[in-house]
Amino acid sequence: MRTIEKIAERGVPVRGNDIDTDRIIPARFLKSVTFDGLGEHAFEDDIEGLRKQGETHPFRDHRYKGAGILVSNRNFGCGSSREHAPQALLRWGIKAIIAESYSEIFFGNCVSIGIPCFAVSHEVAEEILSWIEGNSAEKFSLSVKDLNVEFGTKVFPLKLADGARGQFLDGSWHARSVLLANKNKIEEVANKLPYLEW
Repeated sequence: MRTIEKIAERGVPVRGNDIDTDRIIPARFLKSVTFDGLGEHAFEDDIEGLRKQGETHPFRDHRYKGAGILVSNRNFGCGSSREHAPQALLRWGIKAIIAESYSEIFFGNCVSIGIPCFAVSHEVAEEILSWIEGNSAEKFSLSVKDLNVEFGTKVFPLKLADGARGQFLDGSWHARSVLLANKNKIEEVANKLPYLEW
């Protein structure tokens, strides 16, 4: 099972409150039966809207290409419960998220695919966002084990629910791996069930 203890990546700042799943991946891209190709359409409508105003969205800004830690503000991932939103972020390259708060369903969907969602205060979020904007080429690190973020010369605490933290540290966030690791136990139980024939 793959454990997740530390993430060291460059950041991408996505400022704003209440960034919902419809903005993260617009509904017209949910027609496929797999999640393949979703990453290239992450934030597509926001990207186009800013382009028309002569501005560049962080997900199209060359400074943040290849970044792995998304940083945002309050209530990130709100709206519909579609699991395509974290899948699109994962396929774009996001390995962890820092925000002030999250939609509970979005948070759970992220845990199930191995994306830790850390919470910080508004003041810390703003400090990290500003640091990334001024240091786009620099990596910074997040510790699931120690629950802190280190960037530049600063260290701040992170919040992560105990259950999710435990899953990342022992690898049980990956449900398929848990099943495979317990194959013998599953077969033992199945062999005792009178209505199952292998």
